[in-house]
Amino acid sequence: MNPLLAKLQPYPFERLRKLFAGVTPNADFTPISLGIGEPKHPTPPFIRQALTDGLDGLAAYPATAGDTRLREAFTGWLQRRYGVAVDAATQVLPVNGSREALFALTQTVVDPSGPVAPVVISPDPFYQIYEGATLLAGAEIVYVPSVPERNFAVDWDSVPEAVWARTQLIFVCSPGNPTGAVMPLEEWRKLFALSDRYGFVIASDECYSEIYFRDEPPLGGLEAATQLGRTDFKNLVMLTSLSKRSNVPGLRSGFVAGDAAIIKAFLLYRTYHGSAMGGAVAAASIAAWGDEAHVVENRAMYHAKFAAVTPMLEAVMDVRLPDAAFYLWAGVPAAWNGDDQAFARALYAQYNVTVLPGSFLAREVGGENPGRGRVRMALVAGTDECTEAARRIVDFIQNRALS
Repeated sequence: MNPLLAKLQPYPFERLRKLFAGVTPNADFTPISLGIGEPKHPTPPFIRQALTDGLDGLAAYPATAGDTRLREAFTGWLQRRYGVAVDAATQVLPVNGSREALFALTQTVVDPSGPVAPVVISPDPFYQIYEGATLLAGAEIVYVPSVPERNFAVDWDSVPEAVWARTQLIFVCSPGNPTGAVMPLEEWRKLFALSDRYGFVIASDECYSEIYFRDEPPLGGLEAATQLGRTDFKNLVMLTSLSKRSNVPGLRSGFVAGDAAIIKAFLLYRTYHGSAMGGAVAAASIAAWGDEAHVVENRAMYHAKFAAVTPMLEAVMDVRLPDAAFYLWAGVPAAWNGDDQAFARALYAQYNVTVLPGSFLAREVGGENPGRGRVRMALVAGTDECTEAARRIVDFIQNRALS
Protein backbone atom coordinates (compact mmCIF):
# COMPACT_ATOMS: atom_id res chain seq x y z
CA MET A 1 0.00 0.00 0.00
CA ASN A 2 1.25 3.50 -0.82
CA PRO A 3 2.72 4.75 2.49
CA LEU A 4 1.83 8.35 1.59
CA LEU A 5 -1.85 7.50 2.12
CA ALA A 6 -1.15 7.47 5.86
CA LYS A 7 -0.42 11.21 5.71
CA LEU A 8 -3.93 12.13 4.54
CA GLN A 9 -6.09 13.98 7.06
CA PRO A 10 -9.82 13.31 7.62
CA TYR A 11 -12.03 15.45 5.42
CA PRO A 12 -13.91 18.27 7.25
CA PHE A 13 -17.26 16.51 6.87
CA GLU A 14 -15.89 13.33 8.44
CA ARG A 15 -14.70 15.44 11.38
CA LEU A 16 -18.12 17.08 11.54
CA ARG A 17 -19.82 13.69 11.81
CA LYS A 18 -17.54 12.80 14.72
CA LEU A 19 -18.23 16.17 16.38
CA PHE A 20 -21.98 15.53 16.20
CA ALA A 21 -21.73 11.88 17.27
CA GLY A 22 -24.03 11.18 20.20
CA VAL A 23 -25.95 14.45 19.75
CA THR A 24 -29.71 14.26 19.26
CA PRO A 25 -30.86 17.53 17.69
CA ASN A 26 -33.96 19.27 18.99
CA ALA A 27 -36.92 17.56 17.29
CA ASP A 28 -38.97 20.77 17.48
CA PHE A 29 -36.94 22.06 14.52
CA THR A 30 -36.64 20.59 11.04
CA PRO A 31 -32.99 20.07 10.04
CA ILE A 32 -31.27 22.80 8.02
CA SER A 33 -27.74 22.27 6.75
CA LEU A 34 -25.44 25.17 5.94
CA GLY A 35 -22.48 22.85 6.21
CA ILE A 36 -21.75 21.52 2.72
CA GLY A 37 -21.03 23.78 -0.25
CA GLU A 38 -23.22 21.86 -2.67
CA PRO A 39 -25.40 23.98 -5.00
CA LYS A 40 -29.11 23.35 -4.49
CA HIS A 41 -30.63 25.55 -7.20
CA PRO A 42 -32.35 23.65 -10.02
CA THR A 43 -30.26 22.64 -13.02
CA PRO A 44 -31.40 24.68 -16.06
CA PRO A 45 -33.63 22.58 -18.35
CA PHE A 46 -31.62 23.38 -21.49
CA ILE A 47 -28.51 21.79 -19.93
CA ARG A 48 -30.47 18.66 -19.04
CA GLN A 49 -31.79 18.52 -22.59
CA ALA A 50 -28.33 18.91 -24.09
CA LEU A 51 -27.11 16.06 -21.90
CA THR A 52 -29.81 13.68 -23.08
CA ASP A 53 -29.44 14.79 -26.69
CA GLY A 54 -25.75 13.85 -26.45
CA LEU A 55 -26.35 10.25 -25.43
CA ASP A 56 -25.81 8.99 -28.98
CA GLY A 57 -22.10 9.47 -28.36
CA LEU A 58 -21.94 6.69 -25.77
CA ALA A 59 -20.72 4.18 -28.37
CA ALA A 60 -17.44 6.06 -28.92
CA TYR A 61 -14.39 6.60 -26.74
CA PRO A 62 -13.98 10.33 -26.06
CA ALA A 63 -10.69 12.11 -26.74
CA THR A 64 -8.77 13.18 -23.64
CA ALA A 65 -8.14 16.59 -25.20
CA GLY A 66 -11.82 17.02 -26.07
CA ASP A 67 -13.06 17.88 -29.54
CA THR A 68 -12.69 21.26 -31.20
CA ARG A 69 -16.24 22.43 -30.38
CA LEU A 70 -15.71 21.75 -26.68
CA ARG A 71 -12.35 23.52 -26.50
CA GLU A 72 -13.75 26.47 -28.44
CA ALA A 73 -16.62 26.68 -25.94
CA PHE A 74 -13.99 27.19 -23.25
CA THR A 75 -11.97 29.78 -25.14
CA GLY A 76 -15.10 31.62 -26.24
CA TRP A 77 -16.25 31.95 -22.64
CA LEU A 78 -12.80 33.12 -21.52
CA GLN A 79 -12.87 35.81 -24.22
CA ARG A 80 -16.36 37.01 -23.29
CA ARG A 81 -15.86 36.84 -19.53
CA TYR A 82 -12.28 38.04 -19.13
CA GLY A 83 -11.30 39.48 -22.49
CA VAL A 84 -8.37 37.07 -22.80
CA ALA A 85 -7.21 35.23 -25.93
CA VAL A 86 -6.40 31.55 -25.42
CA ASP A 87 -5.44 29.05 -28.12
CA ALA A 88 -8.09 26.33 -28.25
CA ALA A 89 -5.59 23.82 -29.66
CA THR A 90 -2.80 24.19 -27.08
CA GLN A 91 -3.92 26.13 -24.02
CA VAL A 92 -7.14 24.48 -22.75
CA LEU A 93 -8.22 21.00 -21.64
CA PRO A 94 -11.52 19.59 -20.38
CA VAL A 95 -11.51 18.14 -16.86
CA ASN A 96 -13.96 16.15 -14.78
CA GLY A 97 -14.60 18.91 -12.26
CA SER A 98 -12.06 21.11 -10.50
CA ARG A 99 -11.30 18.71 -7.63
CA GLU A 100 -10.10 15.99 -9.97
CA ALA A 101 -8.09 18.52 -11.96
CA LEU A 102 -6.45 20.09 -8.91
CA PHE A 103 -5.29 16.67 -7.77
CA ALA A 104 -4.05 15.56 -11.19
CA LEU A 105 -2.31 18.85 -11.97
CA THR A 106 -0.33 18.54 -8.76
CA GLN A 107 0.88 15.08 -9.76
CA THR A 108 1.92 16.50 -13.13
CA VAL A 109 3.81 19.50 -11.77
CA VAL A 110 5.56 18.23 -8.64
CA ASP A 111 8.98 16.62 -9.09
CA PRO A 112 9.98 14.82 -5.87
CA SER A 113 13.19 13.33 -7.31
CA GLY A 114 15.56 16.18 -6.47
CA PRO A 115 17.96 16.39 -3.53
CA VAL A 116 15.71 18.86 -1.68
CA ALA A 117 12.11 18.11 -0.73
CA PRO A 118 9.74 20.10 -2.94
CA VAL A 119 7.25 22.53 -1.42
CA VAL A 120 3.67 23.28 -2.40
CA ILE A 121 2.15 26.43 -0.88
CA SER A 122 -1.50 26.62 0.12
CA PRO A 123 -3.64 29.39 1.56
CA ASP A 124 -4.90 28.73 5.08
CA PRO A 125 -7.86 28.10 5.48
CA PHE A 126 -8.07 26.07 2.31
CA TYR A 127 -9.86 23.52 0.14
CA GLN A 128 -8.55 20.21 1.46
CA ILE A 129 -7.77 18.68 -1.93
CA TYR A 130 -4.75 21.03 -2.03
CA GLU A 131 -3.30 19.22 0.96
CA GLY A 132 -4.13 15.70 -0.17
CA ALA A 133 -2.79 16.26 -3.67
CA THR A 134 0.45 17.66 -2.26
CA LEU A 135 1.05 14.83 0.19
CA LEU A 136 0.37 12.13 -2.40
CA ALA A 137 2.76 13.85 -4.81
CA GLY A 138 5.51 13.44 -2.23
CA ALA A 139 5.86 17.14 -1.48
CA GLU A 140 5.81 19.19 1.69
CA ILE A 141 2.86 21.53 2.11
CA VAL A 142 3.34 25.00 3.60
CA TYR A 143 0.24 26.83 4.83
CA VAL A 144 0.08 30.61 4.51
CA PRO A 145 -2.60 32.22 6.68
CA SER A 146 -5.11 34.79 5.49
CA VAL A 147 -5.37 38.10 7.32
CA PRO A 148 -8.85 39.18 8.49
CA GLU A 149 -7.72 42.81 8.77
CA ARG A 150 -6.94 42.83 5.03
CA ASN A 151 -10.18 41.27 3.78
CA PHE A 152 -8.69 37.81 4.35
CA ALA A 153 -5.84 38.42 1.92
CA VAL A 154 -3.22 35.67 2.07
CA ASP A 155 -0.02 36.88 3.75
CA TRP A 156 2.42 35.93 0.99
CA ASP A 157 5.04 38.23 2.56
CA SER A 158 5.26 35.88 5.54
CA VAL A 159 6.82 33.12 3.42
CA PRO A 160 10.61 32.93 3.97
CA GLU A 161 12.90 33.09 0.96
CA ALA A 162 14.23 29.61 1.76
CA VAL A 163 10.71 28.24 1.35
CA TRP A 164 10.11 30.08 -1.90
CA ALA A 165 13.36 28.59 -3.22
CA ARG A 166 11.97 25.05 -2.75
CA THR A 167 8.47 25.85 -4.00
CA GLN A 168 7.27 24.08 -7.14
CA LEU A 169 3.55 24.88 -6.99
CA ILE A 170 1.31 27.41 -5.30
CA PHE A 171 -2.46 27.24 -4.97
CA VAL A 172 -4.46 30.43 -5.29
CA CYS A 173 -8.19 30.32 -4.54
CA SER A 174 -9.92 33.48 -5.72
CA PRO A 175 -12.76 33.95 -4.91
CA GLY A 176 -11.69 32.16 -1.78
CA ASN A 177 -13.19 29.17 -0.03
CA PRO A 178 -14.25 29.81 2.73
CA THR A 179 -13.58 33.56 2.96
CA GLY A 180 -15.04 34.75 -0.35
CA ALA A 181 -12.11 37.15 -0.79
CA VAL A 182 -10.96 38.12 -4.30
CA MET A 183 -7.25 38.64 -4.92
CA PRO A 184 -6.51 42.09 -6.43
CA LEU A 185 -4.15 42.83 -9.31
CA GLU A 186 -1.24 43.94 -7.11
CA GLU A 187 -1.24 40.59 -5.32
CA TRP A 188 -1.11 38.84 -8.69
CA ARG A 189 1.80 41.08 -9.70
CA LYS A 190 3.62 39.99 -6.55
CA LEU A 191 3.05 36.28 -7.21
CA PHE A 192 4.06 36.54 -10.85
CA ALA A 193 7.33 38.21 -9.83
CA LEU A 194 7.99 35.46 -7.30
CA SER A 195 7.16 32.80 -9.90
CA ASP A 196 9.63 34.38 -12.33
CA ARG A 197 12.31 34.41 -9.63
CA TYR A 198 11.83 30.90 -8.29
CA GLY A 199 10.19 29.05 -11.18
CA PHE A 200 7.09 27.68 -9.45
CA VAL A 201 3.72 27.06 -11.11
CA ILE A 202 0.60 28.94 -10.01
CA ALA A 203 -2.66 26.95 -9.95
CA SER A 204 -5.55 29.42 -9.83
CA ASP A 205 -8.74 27.80 -8.50
CA GLU A 206 -11.61 29.98 -9.77
CA CYS A 207 -14.70 27.80 -9.42
CA TYR A 208 -16.66 30.51 -7.52
CA SER A 209 -15.95 33.27 -10.04
CA GLU A 210 -19.55 33.70 -11.22
CA ILE A 211 -21.20 34.16 -7.81
CA TYR A 212 -20.31 37.68 -6.76
CA PHE A 213 -21.86 40.65 -4.98
CA ARG A 214 -19.89 43.70 -6.15
CA ASP A 215 -20.37 45.76 -9.29
CA GLU A 216 -17.29 44.29 -10.97
CA PRO A 217 -16.93 40.54 -11.56
CA PRO A 218 -13.93 38.96 -9.80
CA LEU A 219 -10.53 39.30 -11.44
CA GLY A 220 -9.25 36.01 -12.86
CA GLY A 221 -5.68 34.75 -13.06
CA LEU A 222 -5.46 34.80 -16.86
CA GLU A 223 -7.09 38.24 -16.86
CA ALA A 224 -4.53 39.53 -14.35
CA ALA A 225 -1.68 38.08 -16.42
CA THR A 226 -3.04 39.71 -19.59
CA GLN A 227 -3.37 43.09 -17.88
CA LEU A 228 0.26 42.78 -16.80
CA GLY A 229 1.48 41.86 -20.29
CA ARG A 230 2.00 38.16 -19.56
CA THR A 231 0.02 36.88 -22.53
CA ASP A 232 1.99 33.61 -22.73
CA PHE A 233 0.60 32.78 -19.24
CA LYS A 234 4.01 31.47 -18.21
CA ASN A 235 3.77 29.07 -15.23
CA LEU A 236 0.06 29.83 -14.79
CA VAL A 237 -2.92 27.47 -15.02
CA MET A 238 -6.46 28.46 -14.12
CA LEU A 239 -9.10 25.89 -13.20
CA THR A 240 -12.85 26.35 -13.25
CA SER A 241 -16.00 24.28 -13.42
CA LEU A 242 -19.72 24.39 -14.12
CA SER A 243 -20.78 23.09 -10.68
CA LYS A 244 -21.46 26.43 -8.99
CA ARG A 245 -21.93 28.57 -12.10
CA SER A 246 -24.59 26.37 -13.67
CA ASN A 247 -25.86 24.26 -10.73
CA VAL A 248 -24.57 20.95 -12.12
CA PRO A 249 -22.24 19.51 -9.44
CA GLY A 250 -23.19 16.00 -10.56
CA LEU A 251 -22.07 16.68 -14.14
CA ARG A 252 -18.39 16.82 -13.08
CA SER A 253 -17.38 19.20 -15.82
CA GLY A 254 -14.82 21.96 -16.00
CA PHE A 255 -11.68 23.01 -17.80
CA VAL A 256 -8.14 24.24 -17.28
CA ALA A 257 -6.35 26.91 -19.31
CA GLY A 258 -2.98 28.60 -19.36
CA ASP A 259 0.69 27.91 -20.08
CA ALA A 260 0.84 25.72 -23.21
CA ALA A 261 3.88 23.79 -21.94
CA ILE A 262 2.09 22.81 -18.73
CA ILE A 263 -1.10 21.96 -20.61
CA LYS A 264 0.91 19.68 -22.92
CA ALA A 265 2.39 17.81 -19.96
CA PHE A 266 -1.00 17.69 -18.26
CA LEU A 267 -2.56 16.17 -21.38
CA LEU A 268 0.09 13.43 -21.35
CA TYR A 269 -0.66 12.68 -17.70
CA ARG A 270 -4.40 12.64 -18.32
CA THR A 271 -4.06 10.31 -21.30
CA TYR A 272 -2.69 7.66 -18.95
CA HIS A 273 -4.94 8.71 -16.07
CA GLY A 274 -8.07 7.92 -18.13
CA SER A 275 -9.83 11.22 -17.51
CA ALA A 276 -11.55 11.91 -20.82
CA MET A 277 -14.89 13.73 -20.72
CA GLY A 278 -17.77 11.67 -22.14
CA GLY A 279 -19.66 12.92 -25.18
CA ALA A 280 -22.96 13.56 -23.38
CA VAL A 281 -21.23 15.59 -20.66
CA ALA A 282 -19.32 17.48 -23.34
CA ALA A 283 -22.57 18.33 -25.14
CA ALA A 284 -24.13 19.64 -21.93
CA SER A 285 -20.95 21.58 -21.18
CA ILE A 286 -20.90 23.28 -24.57
CA ALA A 287 -24.48 24.40 -24.00
CA ALA A 288 -23.77 25.65 -20.48
CA TRP A 289 -20.62 27.63 -21.32
CA GLY A 290 -22.44 29.23 -24.23
CA ASP A 291 -25.27 30.71 -22.17
CA GLU A 292 -25.10 33.55 -19.63
CA ALA A 293 -28.79 34.15 -18.94
CA HIS A 294 -29.02 31.25 -16.50
CA VAL A 295 -25.85 32.46 -14.74
CA VAL A 296 -27.35 35.92 -14.22
CA GLU A 297 -30.51 34.32 -12.83
CA ASN A 298 -28.48 32.07 -10.55
CA ARG A 299 -26.49 35.03 -9.23
CA ALA A 300 -29.71 36.95 -8.55
CA MET A 301 -30.94 34.09 -6.34
CA TYR A 302 -27.76 34.28 -4.28
CA HIS A 303 -28.08 38.06 -4.07
CA ALA A 304 -31.56 37.67 -2.59
CA LYS A 305 -30.38 35.17 0.01
CA PHE A 306 -27.36 37.15 1.12
CA ALA A 307 -29.39 40.36 1.25
CA ALA A 308 -31.88 38.66 3.58
CA VAL A 309 -29.46 36.72 5.77
CA THR A 310 -26.37 38.89 6.16
CA PRO A 311 -28.03 41.83 8.03
CA MET A 312 -29.67 39.40 10.45
CA LEU A 313 -26.38 37.74 11.33
CA GLU A 314 -24.38 40.97 11.36
CA ALA A 315 -26.36 41.98 14.45
CA VAL A 316 -25.00 39.07 16.49
CA MET A 317 -21.80 37.87 14.79
CA ASP A 318 -18.60 39.16 13.20
CA VAL A 319 -19.67 38.70 9.59
CA ARG A 320 -20.04 40.75 6.43
CA LEU A 321 -21.01 40.33 2.82
CA PRO A 322 -18.13 38.58 1.01
CA ASP A 323 -16.67 39.67 -2.31
CA ALA A 324 -17.91 36.47 -3.92
CA ALA A 325 -18.73 32.73 -3.47
CA PHE A 326 -21.74 31.44 -1.53
CA TYR A 327 -20.28 31.31 1.97
CA LEU A 328 -20.49 33.49 5.04
CA TRP A 329 -17.27 33.30 7.05
CA ALA A 330 -18.59 34.29 10.45
CA GLY A 331 -16.81 34.90 13.72
CA VAL A 332 -18.47 33.26 16.72
CA PRO A 333 -19.49 35.62 19.57
CA ALA A 334 -17.11 36.25 22.45
CA ALA A 335 -19.18 34.11 24.82
CA TRP A 336 -17.76 31.02 23.10
CA ASN A 337 -14.14 32.09 23.65
CA GLY A 338 -13.25 31.27 20.07
CA ASP A 339 -14.45 27.66 20.30
CA ASP A 340 -16.02 27.21 16.88
CA GLN A 341 -16.51 23.48 17.43
CA ALA A 342 -18.49 23.99 20.64
CA PHE A 343 -20.58 26.65 18.87
CA ALA A 344 -21.38 24.32 15.95
CA ARG A 345 -22.20 21.38 18.22
CA ALA A 346 -24.50 23.39 20.48
CA LEU A 347 -26.27 25.04 17.53
CA TYR A 348 -26.92 21.62 16.03
CA ALA A 349 -28.18 20.19 19.31
CA GLN A 350 -30.48 23.07 20.22
CA TYR A 351 -31.70 24.37 16.84
CA ASN A 352 -30.93 21.57 14.33
CA VAL A 353 -28.83 23.87 12.14
CA THR A 354 -25.52 22.60 10.77
CA VAL A 355 -22.57 24.92 10.19
CA LEU A 356 -18.95 23.92 9.59
CA PRO A 357 -16.33 24.85 12.23
CA GLY A 358 -13.67 27.04 10.66
CA SER A 359 -10.88 25.17 12.43
CA PHE A 360 -11.77 22.11 10.31
CA LEU A 361 -10.86 24.09 7.18
CA ALA A 362 -7.42 25.23 8.33
CA ARG A 363 -4.15 24.03 9.85
CA GLU A 364 -2.19 25.45 12.73
CA VAL A 365 0.61 27.84 11.72
CA GLY A 366 2.88 29.36 14.37
CA GLY A 367 0.64 28.05 17.11
CA GLU A 368 -2.50 29.59 15.59
CA ASN A 369 -5.28 28.01 13.55
CA PRO A 370 -6.60 30.86 11.32
CA GLY A 371 -10.00 29.17 11.09
CA ARG A 372 -10.48 28.94 14.84
CA GLY A 373 -13.29 31.10 16.15
CA ARG A 374 -15.15 31.14 12.83
CA VAL A 375 -17.78 29.02 11.13
CA ARG A 376 -18.53 28.59 7.46
CA MET A 377 -22.16 28.86 6.39
CA ALA A 378 -23.04 27.74 2.88
CA LEU A 379 -26.13 29.61 1.69
CA VAL A 380 -27.01 27.02 -0.94
CA ALA A 381 -30.61 26.18 0.00
CA GLY A 382 -33.62 28.35 -0.85
CA THR A 383 -34.04 31.85 0.54
CA ASP A 384 -36.78 30.84 2.98
CA GLU A 385 -34.71 27.99 4.40
CA CYS A 386 -31.58 30.12 4.71
CA THR A 387 -33.57 32.90 6.38
CA GLU A 388 -35.09 30.42 8.82
CA ALA A 389 -31.60 29.15 9.65
CA ALA A 390 -30.46 32.72 10.29
CA ARG A 391 -33.41 33.33 12.63
CA ARG A 392 -32.51 30.25 14.63
CA ILE A 393 -28.85 31.29 14.84
CA VAL A 394 -29.87 34.74 16.10
CA ASP A 395 -32.14 33.17 18.74
CA PHE A 396 -29.39 30.73 19.70
CA ILE A 397 -26.85 33.50 20.24
CA GLN A 398 -29.25 35.86 22.01
CA ASN A 399 -30.51 33.15 24.36
CA ARG A 400 -26.90 32.27 25.25
CA ALA A 401 -26.23 35.94 26.00
CA LEU A 402 -29.26 36.09 28.29
CA SER A 403 -28.45 32.89 30.17
